[in-house]
Amino acid sequence: MVGSPSEYMKVGLIHCMAYPACAGGEGPITETVASIAHDAFFDVIEVTQIKTPTVRQAVRAIFDESRIEPCFAAQPILLGGKLNLNHAGLEERANAIKAVKEGINQAEELGCSAVAVLSGQDSEDRTEARARLADSLKALCALAKPKGIRLVLETFDREAFGKNCLIGPTEEAVTVSEKVRAEHPEFGLLLDLSHLPLLHESPRHAIMTAGDHLVHVHIGNCAMDDPKHPAYGDNHPRFGSPGTRVDVPELAAFLRELMDTGYLSQKDRKVVSFEVKPLPGESPASVIAGAKRTLLEAWRRV
Repeated sequence: MVGSPSEYMKVGLIHCMAYPACAGGEGPITETVASIAHDAFFDVIEVTQIKTPTVRQAVRAIFDESRIEPCFAAQPILLGGKLNLNHAGLEERANAIKAVKEGINQAEELGCSAVAVLSGQDSEDRTEARARLADSLKALCALAKPKGIRLVLETFDREAFGKNCLIGPTEEAVTVSEKVRAEHPEFGLLLDLSHLPLLHESPRHAIMTAGDHLVHVHIGNCAMDDPKHPAYGDNHPRFGSPGTRVDVPELAAFLRELMDTGYLSQKDRKVVSFEVKPLPGESPASVIAGAKRTLLEAWRRV
């Protein structure tokens, strides 16, 4: 491909995945955020909740000084709290909305442009559950929009050994997005390359099905063939890790589809963020460097 990836996309990194010690809102947040923000390879950083107000202030200063664009990942809040935006119970659903609302408030404080969420657990009443999810998303959009924040729904797997989420297949994600967009046209979907094998969807199918609902992209890897693999399920091992599904050829094919459908564009650069997590004994810095080299090699093949 002629030109660099940054000419066609805003390259990002999910901070709490690369540095899992920070996923709960504590840990070496300031220094690890700074290490990403100081790397000009990255245009975007995705962070999750930060429990300490003074740390949030320090992180916001890093964002402003480095001119990196922050986005907010509310998925760890929902997953960590076992919260469900499509729960059949009113109280449980309200608790999930409240938790994401607190995340939206933090996102505003940090200067984030978007907040990403995921659906709750899959259930037998899928039609009704999708309607409940759409209602929750509309309520959250109403909170986020006045703050200048776009709400985004990420599709996950339905595997028993994975996250087993309602959304789920891209086709059903679009059905939910259409309902939300009828009132909140800024809403959109997030596709993650690492989830597509778990969903048994090809990049072309997922991207074409999502169409203009697609507003955000993650790139990563998964292990789904050996239950003994340390990253079995939806755990985002580094690209090319033995026994996993995504390496340079798969990433190149995914990028090619994003290019063909217009998601990647020099006129309107959209986010493509790495979601990579070190396995035990692996170095976050090495995994991040490997991800960057994987993208550059895949880009040469697009």
